[in-house]
Amino acid sequence: MSALCDSRTRTRTVPETESLDPMSVVNRQEEYRKLPAVDALLREPAVMLLATEHGADYVTAALRELLAAARRVIAAGGSAPPAADWPARLAAALDAADRPTLRPVINATGVIIHTNLGRAPLSQAALAAVQAVAQGYSTLEYDLDAGTRGSRHSHAHSLLAQLTGAEDALVVNNNAGAVYLTLAALCAGREVIISRGQLVEIGGGFRIPDVLRQSGAILVEVGTTNRTHAYDIREAIGAQTAAVMRVHSSNFRQIGFVTEPSLAELAALAHGNAPGGADSRDSVILIDDLGSGTLLATQPYGLAPEPMVQESLAAGADIVTFSGDKLLGGPQAGLIVGRHDLVARIRRHPMARALRVDKMTLAALEATLRSYRRGRALQEIPVWQMIAADAATLQQRAAAWQARLRAVRPDLVTELVAGESAVGGGSLPGETLPTTLLAVSVADATAEAARLRRGDPPLVGRIQRDRLLFDPRTVLPHQEETFLAALVQVGAPALVVRPVPDPATPDKPEPPTVPTLQSTPQTESSVS
Repeated sequence: MSALCDSRTRTRTVPETESLDPMSVVNRQEEYRKLPAVDALLREPAVMLLATEHGADYVTAALRELLAAARRVIAAGGSAPPAADWPARLAAALDAADRPTLRPVINATGVIIHTNLGRAPLSQAALAAVQAVAQGYSTLEYDLDAGTRGSRHSHAHSLLAQLTGAEDALVVNNNAGAVYLTLAALCAGREVIISRGQLVEIGGGFRIPDVLRQSGAILVEVGTTNRTHAYDIREAIGAQTAAVMRVHSSNFRQIGFVTEPSLAELAALAHGNAPGGADSRDSVILIDDLGSGTLLATQPYGLAPEPMVQESLAAGADIVTFSGDKLLGGPQAGLIVGRHDLVARIRRHPMARALRVDKMTLAALEATLRSYRRGRALQEIPVWQMIAADAATLQQRAAAWQARLRAVRPDLVTELVAGESAVGGGSLPGETLPTTLLAVSVADATAEAARLRRGDPPLVGRIQRDRLLFDPRTVLPHQEETFLAALVQVGAPALVVRPVPDPATPDKPEPPTVPTLQSTPQTESSVS
């Protein structure tokens, strides 16, 4: 490795942060001379292998960045890295740079539809459908029967219509896009009446009034924040009214002295204003933005009722918009269902192309909807599997985790505690589901949580005082062994891997493998 140390005199500018103390300057000059030249490093066999794998230009640029960082360390009074360390430092830097920013995560928070962690996990059927169309060509816009160009809007159309009872359906990129496109196509230049209590702000600071104005529609606010009556709507409807709009408060809840007209009342008000008693299709349009939306009732699982898409249409809504990646349990998408003549107008709007979805979204959505059509949503869609998970099963899973951990980490203080899971994702605000949490006591919960987040894959849980909390409701079955392997490392200084039998299956010929400590177990910390 002597070739790495280039002692040739280099001309350089002394950074302003450097001390001018003569002895310090001499010492730093010695440290600078220890830094290898880029071309010398590129001749190292280990670096040459990395250049073959990652590309010579990329490796050269990475070396220059590492050397620049080393110079900054020396300027601040530090030392040059050992000459033998450079290949390993380069390999670590390249691995870190090549790590994807969008990565799988183990969600042990108990928040089922976790917006920050990607919302709904896809079903196995949806994943298979995505892979099938993504790895080759597909019938995205091709009519096999006619042998001519088809339309991507034909996909998922019939399934959505069958499941919701709608005449027509359209899929766009998300629900905010669905609301914007609906208003732009049907209400631009005319008035849209909405209760002040429904002028909500959704995630990321996007506000319904802003979306409405951007669409070209004219906002007409009625009622008050907490109380809007049918007569407020009736008195606001006029010759310039295009629509009455209801926005479901899916990410907040009002309680106390509140009231608002039912959807059926809104339908009667809107459709009762057809000119000259004409058909209701010539009347004011009723738009229902459900935000999340669901095809299954939530009450059987101890949750408050969430508006169902089928119910909104049956109550008289002309257009209903909802999300694909929340309670539906599919990919990100904005779903527009309702009257054929109105959906056709929306489909013809120029912005429909800008908001359209790709083949992978359509494939995942179709597969998800087929699970509903087969009556298998509870068995096949992860979001509904988690919602329907019973308390006894969750307690058993948490107890099994604890037993596994105690077998390999007797020093680790663990406890099973009663807790609550949340639906999340702007759905069912304030509603929770009972669960059993695995609590792990540590000296520094914040530091240990950060360590788990830096794992591969990252593990995200909760922190409560000096305890890490993990909810089995949201840990997917195929992630369980990786999850346990990560927990075994909590607070551990040195680890090896050895097979540890699963107590639930003692006769299993190939027991699962989890890491355990090579060093002496640590002293137990107290539970707070």
